[in-house]
Amino acid sequence: MKNTTIYKNAFIALTLGITLASCGSDKAQKQDIEPAVPVTVAEVETGDSNTILAGSGQINAVNQATLSTRMMGYVESLPVKIGQKVNKGDLLISINNVDLRAKKAQVEASIVEATVAFNNAKKDYERFQNLFNENSASQKELDDMTARYEMAKARLEAANQMKNEVNSQFAYANIRAPFSGVVTNTYIDEGDMANPGVPLVSVESPGGFEVVAKVAEDNIIGIEVGAKALIQINALGTTVTGKVTELSASAQNTGGQYLMKVQLDETDAKILSGMYATVRLETETSENTKKVVTVPSVALIQKGQLTGIYTLGQDNVALLRWLRLGETYGNEVEVLSGLSAGETYIVSADGKLFNGAKVTIQ
Repeated sequence: MKNTTIYKNAFIALTLGITLASCGSDKAQKQDIEPAVPVTVAEVETGDSNTILAGSGQINAVNQATLSTRMMGYVESLPVKIGQKVNKGDLLISINNVDLRAKKAQVEASIVEATVAFNNAKKDYERFQNLFNENSASQKELDDMTARYEMAKARLEAANQMKNEVNSQFAYANIRAPFSGVVTNTYIDEGDMANPGVPLVSVESPGGFEVVAKVAEDNIIGIEVGAKALIQINALGTTVTGKVTELSASAQNTGGQYLMKVQLDETDAKILSGMYATVRLETETSENTKKVVTVPSVALIQKGQLTGIYTLGQDNVALLRWLRLGETYGNEVEVLSGLSAGETYIVSADGKLFNGAKVTIQ
């Protein structure tokens, strides 16, 4: 009875082992017959870091103006809308100026009065000058007429200058376009109260654009006004050229970053003010130029706070490699560690990749 039980248990164990071996063989066969993922690969290359990443910033029009007023009053009319084209001198906004018109009328009346007084004083002065030359008037009488004439002349000049002052105030009541361009924003509506110094309307002239970027102190020494630049416009997915037009000499009030203006060259790209751009500056190469390893940002894999890339292992197997990244150069990202020159990495795949997945190179 005991021997029968032993034989029975041995038979069960043998059967279970055969079953497990069969399952393992089926699993291995299943992995072997799983289709390979078509991928596109590239080889890691190194290049000279003959560019300086200046940072990112918004694209602005070179000619732009945000207009405000120096007077307080209700907005009587706002004849323009956002996106409307305007010519230089066109009326953009009109502020109630009843008191200003009244003051102008008073000034014009004082000019008329001063003009009449000046003309009379001038005639008297010329008449007494002739009488003095004929010994028919005394020196004191001539001096009195001369003083009267000079005072009348001064009053007329003061009245005219007051008129100029009033007319200059009308420039803040009837705000006009300083140049031809497009209305980019309006900050007030008809009937609202306009206050001194508060923005009312913005205008910009399309065609010329610039980027204001910041440069770290480690790179500022290698930058000069006139340096060539490459501007990566994220929204358009394109790169345009430009040059440095302004460079600050102090970073005291900018958190250790030096402000730099880069003017874009003329291009057919549909650039709009406000788009974000990444600025990269070209520098001269030298023997001590650092070698930089870069990969396309589209090839990177994000998992939480980790960033990696799939490399091509032996037997065409995808292997996930974690990376430490540096600066961004447009669509390229600098790899500080994790990849070496000559290694092959996967740029894109026509399927889902995982660590150890079989791949086929397209």
